[in-house]
Amino acid sequence: MAMVQSPKAATSSSPSLILTSGASGRIRALFSVQALKSLLMLINAFFLLLLVPFGGRRRTVVSAGVSARGSSSSSFGDQKSKDDRLLQESGVHRTKLRVPATVVPWKSGGGSGVTAVVDSEVGGRRAIAIKRALQEDDPNTVREFSLFVSARSDTIFTQSWTSVSVKIRGLVVLMHGLNEHSGRYSDFAKKLNANGFKVYGMDWIGHGGSDGLHGYVHSLDYAVDDLKSFLDKVLSENPGLPCFCFGHSTGAAIVLKAVMDPKVEDRVSGVVFTSPAVGIQPSHPFVVLLAPVISFLLPTFQLSTSNKKGMPVSRDPEALVAKYSDPLVYTGFIRVKTGYEILRITAYLQQNLKRLRVPFLVLHGAADTVTDPDASRKLYEEASSTDKTIKLLEGFLHDLLFEPERDEIMKDIIDWLNCRV
Repeated sequence: MAMVQSPKAATSSSPSLILTSGASGRIRALFSVQALKSLLMLINAFFLLLLVPFGGRRRTVVSAGVSARGSSSSSFGDQKSKDDRLLQESGVHRTKLRVPATVVPWKSGGGSGVTAVVDSEVGGRRAIAIKRALQEDDPNTVREFSLFVSARSDTIFTQSWTSVSVKIRGLVVLMHGLNEHSGRYSDFAKKLNANGFKVYGMDWIGHGGSDGLHGYVHSLDYAVDDLKSFLDKVLSENPGLPCFCFGHSTGAAIVLKAVMDPKVEDRVSGVVFTSPAVGIQPSHPFVVLLAPVISFLLPTFQLSTSNKKGMPVSRDPEALVAKYSDPLVYTGFIRVKTGYEILRITAYLQQNLKRLRVPFLVLHGAADTVTDPDASRKLYEEASSTDKTIKLLEGFLHDLLFEPERDEIMKDIIDWLNCRV
């Protein structure tokens, strides 16, 4: 039965949709007329550069070796300083060990270490992601990591959280939002563990411990395909258990497109979306014509106009400090191709919302200035699912699981899941 839950009526004025890049990344500003004028000048310079021969530097090889389990940091500042020292610690060696072109088994503390021949910037991020997984010291949870190689030969970092004592009744596969990583949802994963759910997280391409230029997404379809492959792996390891997906912001858009595939739909028992990036409106129709060209010519270029004014994503100051001091969170200006990919996937979703048939819960802050609550209403109204729930939260911002009322929101999600196991 369809059900709508809303503590208070949403505000009458709908905020324009903005996607973050670091503290704020305005997609509308990214492809605004002013930004396009700047890009025309850059394109002219680009063609001039084609006339000048130049050579690139050879890529540096680092390894992401790992030491045994240690203790985690007790404060945000301690965590950041610890991460900054990870590559200097004795647990990270500059030796080479190639990751095979297959799934690497799940690993936890006490192992001899896993390393990979990767780009130096990716290697640094992966070392931190692995180290954090191995340093998990919660006695009630076993946290492990795994790497798998995609069909494109990209190495994707994944991790899992398993309860030590609670019987597993179901699975949750979570997809983080733009510019963040799966490790940010560790507290949520542990609450799910306490309720009988084993949790899996995947860092999508260009994020966290996975391959790719940080914050750059050549195609969100890559992330969709990787999620499908990851689901195959998770389900094969846990036969007979119901599987749910959780997605936040752009991660919700990735999950949404994946479950529209009938092959995935048949294997997923339900999905949960927080602040989903479902639809955006370009600042000018001309942008729709120019965006593909600009993203093709200057895909990784970062525009300062896209990050001109900071916007809060949480009302919890400590949560904001933790997010933007995290070296695994991309805080630079949004890249042109990444912005275009978000435009492209949301345009697809807007035309295909009726294809969603699995049970779902969508939660959205009515005061969210990053993604549009009205788009979540449209998702609820147009989806073909017979079991669907929407919950609009008056006064809440974008990162719902990092708001001061996070425990209440997590409880709403867990209650919804418990009713469907």
